[in-house]
Amino acid sequence: QLQLVESGGGLVQAGGSLRLSCAPSGRTFSNYDMGWFRQAPGKEREFAAAISWSGGSTVYADSVQGRFTISRDNAKNQVYLEMNSLKPEDTAVYYCAARYGRSGLDARGYNYWGQGTQVTVSS
Repeated sequence: QLQLVESGGGLVQAGGSLRLSCAPSGRTFSNYDMGWFRQAPGKEREFAAAISWSGGSTVYADSVQGRFTISRDNAKNQVYLEMNSLKPEDTAVYYCAARYGRSGLDARGYNYWGQGTQVTVSS
């Protein structure tokens, strides 16, 4: 089993920045594509960003493109989501997710999930 633990959430004003971290353990981290998803109150969970097992490919939802950056450090077993120019509509619980590496980086097939970290953006 791959365990995922998120950290770094909090309260920030609109226009501010936050950096989320995810610490995988239990399997060879570098074999897995990693993603960040989010779920706002009363809404379905949605895809935010993903990075391939090698770090060579990234993909973003249109709603975060240009503001969020996903990265990974396979040597440190860490995945990051740098969030800039935050908006109140970014308020959500953010989840780290993983799937075994495969071709075609997208939002599908993630079968390992963390517990989530709350991000609140005040206006």
